[in-house]
Amino acid sequence: MKDTIITTIDRAAMALGGGLVLLGVVGLGIVEVLAGPPYGAAPTTNDAGEVVATPMVDANLRVLLVVAGLVVLLAWQVYRMAATPGGADATQRVEMTAD
Repeated sequence: MKDTIITTIDRAAMALGGGLVLLGVVGLGIVEVLAGPPYGAAPTTNDAGEVVATPMVDANLRVLLVVAGLVVLLAWQVYRMAATPGGADATQRVEMTAD
């Protein structure tokens, strides 16, 4: 098994990507709960069709933060795959005779 060396770039990418995802899901979710009802992503209307309540944080903003975090993590993984040298297979095989 290869030893994984975590560099400064790895730490920064993990922190930024994970932070954006957590902010979009947990952070803004807590803001929505503290703001009170309505909890849905769409505005609440009355029988006449007038908007009577809207969510505190737009759902598009939350989605943007989560997707941005996932894009950062994907770009970091592509970087890791490109930066890791190929080389020979390190698996050791032992020949044994059949019983």
